[in-house]
Amino acid sequence: MKKLELHWQILIGMLLGILFGFGMTQIDWGASFVSDWIKPIGTIFIKLLKLIAIPLILASLIKGISDLKDISKFKNIGLRTIVIYIFTTIIAITIGLVLVNIANPGDGVSEETINKLTSTYANDSGVISKINEATKQKDAGPLQFLEDMVPDNAMKAMGSNSLMLQVIFFAIFLGISMLLIGEEKSKPLKDFFDSLNEVVLKMVDIIMLSAPYAVFALLASVVVSSSDPDLLLALLKYVGVVVLGLFLMVVFYCIVVGVYVKKNPFWFLKEISPAQLLAFSTSSSAATLPVTMERVEEHIGVDKEVSSFVLPVGATINMDGTSLYQGVAAVFIAQALSFDLSLADQLTIVLTALLASIGSAAVPGAGMVMLVIVLESVGFPADKFAVGLALIFAVDRPLDMCRTVINVTGDATVSMVVAKSVGKLGKPDVKEWDDHLDEVK
Repeated sequence: MKKLELHWQILIGMLLGILFGFGMTQIDWGASFVSDWIKPIGTIFIKLLKLIAIPLILASLIKGISDLKDISKFKNIGLRTIVIYIFTTIIAITIGLVLVNIANPGDGVSEETINKLTSTYANDSGVISKINEATKQKDAGPLQFLEDMVPDNAMKAMGSNSLMLQVIFFAIFLGISMLLIGEEKSKPLKDFFDSLNEVVLKMVDIIMLSAPYAVFALLASVVVSSSDPDLLLALLKYVGVVVLGLFLMVVFYCIVVGVYVKKNPFWFLKEISPAQLLAFSTSSSAATLPVTMERVEEHIGVDKEVSSFVLPVGATINMDGTSLYQGVAAVFIAQALSFDLSLADQLTIVLTALLASIGSAAVPGAGMVMLVIVLESVGFPADKFAVGLALIFAVDRPLDMCRTVINVTGDATVSMVVAKSVGKLGKPDVKEWDDHLDEVK
């Protein structure tokens, strides 16, 4: 009997998790049972993925750079990556703003719904923490982003997934230095990182064996902790606009893959689907990064020289889905609270959302922090921030899951585009977790 493909296994796990979660909401002790006995399975899975994220970035990026014979190639890859990421982010924000101005979802929110959402969420610790975090980011200097990129302690940087840009900086610095000392002297270190890279990718394969069970646990825990269904219904038009915008971004990626990369878009979506489904389940580009790299390199054929730079950088600075959401959410809040936005204000939203996405962490909930910065850029009253965030807080988690899928898909698309442009898009070379099992039996 043919083994069911991984993306189907994950999809079945997701659907069963949703059904199981709904079933548990009908039982008095259901939510606590899921929290105590089911959710930890998903949490352990996310921890395992985060565990290998830093070693994978370090090993693959150093390997990719040290494999280059011509250092100018790295400059070409880096420049193209940043320019394309900025372009796709502007496209995403523009799509969001066009849709929200056509649909006007904020006009359909009643005063009663606003009052109910405000009383439910305005003083929520999650909302308050997002406002405080945004205030810290806003008060930072104009070059704080560059300052934060450079670590003062490499080991400390490697000890936290939130310092991924610092790890990338160190890996690039080390890789370039290895090139400059010559192949003979750098060979022992290069062999070490080549070997480490293979080992970590094998760890990804092993971890992914538990993916269907993990997404079952993650989705079940999301369902039992979901908010008031009546409030979700009141925000349905807003959710619809965001989801439609995210879908149009997928269409845009497929057009790019079909027209420029000359690959079948449906084949691309099929190969990247396990990473997309994990992104949906975890709401974290950083946690999904090891799987995204494995799918792009082995199943799509992007050379490690490209993927090892484009994907880690993308997980940190490329937030197409989140940026689109910024545009829709900012205008929705302004519409609902009768705050007029001019064309200049909406252009400001484009620029601010673009800049905010670069420094945003690749973790769940980062979009809400960005949103406060975007709202402040157009002069939204500070005393209404809590009310504004309360309006969308009820549906932030499910939308966070959806926009993370777009973030990951955008990263994969850009890696293909860059690889195609520098002649580094080859044939897939799929490796299974048990390829060498016979040797150690």
